Amino acid sequence: MVFEEINLNKHRDKVIEFRRDSFKTSFGDASAFEEDDYLSWLNEKIKQFPKGFVLAKEDDLYIGQLELTIREYEGYDIGYVHLYYLMPEMRGVGKGTALHNYAKDFFGKYDVSEYHLRVSPSNMAARQFYHKIGMEEVGSEFDGKVIRMKGYL
Repeated sequence: MVFEEINLNKHRDKVIEFRRDSFKTSFGDASAFEEDDYLSWLNEKIKQFPKGFVLAKEDDLYIGQLELTIREYEGYDIGYVHLYYLMPEMRGVGKGTALHNYAKDFFGKYDVSEYHLRVSPSNMAARQFYHKIGMEEVGSEFDGKVIRMKGYL
């Protein structure tokens, strides 16, 4: 698997497709997905963390996407996973580990000791994967709509 930095001129349709599917997987539908807002946010974040926004590629096929940043949380910097994504047919076959290893390497370059993400309580497959890679649930947020999870480098 190789990782290619997202270029919105080249990858616009693919990142929209993947992000829309992530909404369906996490929340049951993509009605809350706002394409223009997402593209504007993505454009700004790519400027800040170009190596944190990548597509995963295997055999000339884009199979996944990562969105990673560094942010302040309770007075210190942490890594933050905005998106771990694999195409449905690529899930559950060990490819998530490669995404996770990329994320750990990215966060390590910023010298943070922990990373967080949010997951839908109903996304059991994702939650199982996060537990498998050593993350722990630290509480619910947004009136129980998401669970915050934390991992350590």
